[in-house]
Amino acid sequence: MTNSFKPEKTYVNDIVIVHKEDNPQFFARVEDISEDIKPGWFHLKLLVLTIPVQEVTWILKDIYIDGTEFSMEGNRMKIEKVIPPSKNKPAQEDTTTSSEEKKEDDPGKVISFPGLKNQKE
Repeated sequence: MTNSFKPEKTYVNDIVIVHKEDNPQFFARVEDISEDIKPGWFHLKLLVLTIPVQEVTWILKDIYIDGTEFSMEGNRMKIEKVIPPSKNKPAQEDTTTSSEEKKEDDPGKVISFPGLKNQKE
């Protein structure tokens, strides 16, 4: 059986999702990737996007940072780079006519969220 998973290179400021035993656990932003004293190993500093936010640093091989499964405290772990949906879609040809084109200064649609307002009682 051939594995079709192709890891995507992970860089500082990328958003990743961390999986534990094939279950998504949390999103994080890569804050820093720096070399460890041990050759082939790196310090991966993550800003864990939970409430409250937390910073963690893991020492991992580059292949683990880029999506290859690894083990941590006996648990299968995986770091997967999050690709924004706009980058996953193929470019679509613009079929609007000149009379339908949007103006550059068009602010777009305003969506109201009345339930989110803090109301005084």
